[in-house]
Amino acid sequence: MTPVLLTVARAHAQVLAHALRVRRSARSPVGTRGKDAGVSTLEMVIIALGLMAIAALLVAGLTAAVRSRVNQLQ
Repeated sequence: MTPVLLTVARAHAQVLAHALRVRRSARSPVGTRGKDAGVSTLEMVIIALGLMAIAALLVAGLTAAVRSRVNQLQ
């Protein structure tokens, strides 16, 4: 994998790990957290869609770069 892909994969894993930790803490007893603590389903969906959009842009950019390089070689 290229360094860019490894960096993106590592960042994605960190975001997902953080989201899971927040989700787990949101399930703790009501007395141990604030009223607005935790992540709602909508927030999780927005985070997931954002990560997918970033991944799609990265794939599009890499595809364009590879096609450009292949065209230069031909």
